[in-house]
Amino acid sequence: MTEIRMKVATITLSDLAAKGQREDKSGALLRQLLSQDGAELMPHLILPDEKEVLIQKLTALSTEADAVITTGGTGIAPRDVTPEATMAVVEKRVPGIEEALHLSGRDKVPTAILSRAVAGIRGSCLIVNLPGSPGGVQDGMAILAPILHHAVRLLRAEVKDCQAEFGKP
Repeated sequence: MTEIRMKVATITLSDLAAKGQREDKSGALLRQLLSQDGAELMPHLILPDEKEVLIQKLTALSTEADAVITTGGTGIAPRDVTPEATMAVVEKRVPGIEEALHLSGRDKVPTAILSRAVAGIRGSCLIVNLPGSPGGVQDGMAILAPILHHAVRLLRAEVKDCQAEFGKP
């Protein structure tokens, strides 16, 4: 599989981090892992848990980035609105990524089944929600890293033959 240069936007959703009252450890870890994977990182955003603000940012970033990965706001608390904002923006869901994220987390932390993370496509941009904890980001990137380059190449229409690329019958 060919490694490509991906332009990736990252967003942390956290009322406390947006106010400067909590360190954004998950966003920092997400960016570190993406950088190690060769991503070209756009400036990181730290936003409050506000649906309309996130819709606006996802819409704008999806025209510039190959992928937008969020951390935070995926649970069932009243202010967790990341999935709703993401669903308002994406044109197609990618349920395989969503299922893999849920299964991966469930095996390590029972409360991971409360995550409502969404993965989808807007135009040629992949948008994925990860949990807000550093462990959730670590687990999520373990799922995303092996497929992210391929997904971006598919969305760019650079893959002509998936079977040949993966060398499997």
